[in-house]
Amino acid sequence: MFMRFFTELRQAKVPVTLKEYLMLMEGLDKMVIDRSVDDFYYLSRAALVKDEKNIDKFDQVFAQVFKGLERMGDDVAVDIPAEWLKKLSDQFLTEEEKAQIEAMGGFEALMKALAERAKEQGEEDSDQKEGKGRGQGGNNSPFGANGYHPEGIRVGQDKGRHGKAIKVWDKREYKNLDDQVELGTRNIKVALRRLRKWVREGSPDELDMNGTIHGTAEKGYLDIHMRPERRNKISVLIFFDIGGSMDSHIKICEELFSAARSEFKNMEFYYFHNCLYESVWKDNRRRHAEKLNTFDILHKFPHDYKVIFVGDATMSPYEITYPGGSVEHWNEEAGAIWMDRVAQIYSHMIWLNPTAERHWDYTPSVGVMKQLVGDRMYPLTLSGLEKAMKELAR
Repeated sequence: MFMRFFTELRQAKVPVTLKEYLMLMEGLDKMVIDRSVDDFYYLSRAALVKDEKNIDKFDQVFAQVFKGLERMGDDVAVDIPAEWLKKLSDQFLTEEEKAQIEAMGGFEALMKALAERAKEQGEEDSDQKEGKGRGQGGNNSPFGANGYHPEGIRVGQDKGRHGKAIKVWDKREYKNLDDQVELGTRNIKVALRRLRKWVREGSPDELDMNGTIHGTAEKGYLDIHMRPERRNKISVLIFFDIGGSMDSHIKICEELFSAARSEFKNMEFYYFHNCLYESVWKDNRRRHAEKLNTFDILHKFPHDYKVIFVGDATMSPYEITYPGGSVEHWNEEAGAIWMDRVAQIYSHMIWLNPTAERHWDYTPSVGVMKQLVGDRMYPLTLSGLEKAMKELAR
C-alpha cells in the first residue's frame, strides 16, 4: 500500500525521494502519530512535500490511493486498513452506532461489502432505491455521498449533509497553489516569499522561547527573554507599465501589486508607459501634473534595492531605441539609455511580462527589451515568478 503511494506520487511529478519515504516509514514504525487517517495525512504531507505548489498534487494522489474507489477497485479491502477504521470508531462512534456496524458482521464484512458495491456501479439507480447505493442518497450505506451510516466514506461529493464521513480528501484546500493553474494573489504571495532576507530589528516584543528556557534552567527561576520580531529586510523598487496594451492585464497586475505590498514591507513603486524615460509618476489620475524625475529616483534608493519592471514590452522598437520615440511626448534620450542607467546602478533587476512567453518572438520590441535587461525577462506565471525571485536572490 505505501509503496503504491510512493510510486504514484512520483508519477504525479511530486519530487519525493526514497530518503523521505524511508523517513515516513520510520515515523510510522516509531508510532509518532495515532493510527488515524488524519494524522497519517499530515505526517506524510510534512515528510514528502517540500514545496507548497505540490500540495494539490499530493492531495489528489492521497485521495486516489487511500479513498478513491475509481482506482481502488478490488484492492479496497487491502488498501484501507481495518485497524484505522476501528481506532476511529473507538473515538467518535456511540455504542449504538458500533452495534450497527457489528450487525453488518464487523469491519471485515464492511470492507468486503465496499468491494462488492464498487463492482455494482452500473446498477447505481436501482441501488439508490434500495438505500444501499455507493453514490448519491444511499441512506443506510457506509459508502458514497449523502448517507446516514455512522462510518461513512465519502466519494466525489463537495460537501457533507450529515457530517458522518471520515475525511473528504478531495476538498483540496491548496488547489490554487499548483504551478499549472492561473495566478491569483494567494499563490503570487507564495512565489514572492522566496525573495527574503530575515533580520530581527526593532523593539523586543516577541517571546524568545529558547532563551527563556535556557535562562530559567541556568538561574533556577523564571527568566523571561524577549526578542524583536523577525522581518523581511528585502527592499524592492517596482515600475509598472500602465495604459495601452497593458489594459488587458490590469487584473493580474493588481494582484501582483497587492501581494507585493503584503510581502515586502520596504517597497516603492512607480508607473511608466511602454518604456522608461526621464519621468515617472505615482498617481495615474495626476500623471501629467505630478511627474517625478527618473534621475532623482535612481539616486534616491541605494544600489542594494531589487528592481522589478512589470510590462508587456509591446511597442514600436523606435520607442526604445530612438530619441523622440515616445508616443506621448518628446523624449530627448532614448528609452534604452534609461534602461541601461538602471542596470548600471542596480545589479539585481528583472522584467516580468504578463504576455504568454510563446508570443514573445512575434513582437520585436520584446526581444529588444529582453536584451536590455540581460535576458532576465520572465513570464508573469507562478513558475516564472519563482525563477525571477531566485534570480533576484542571487
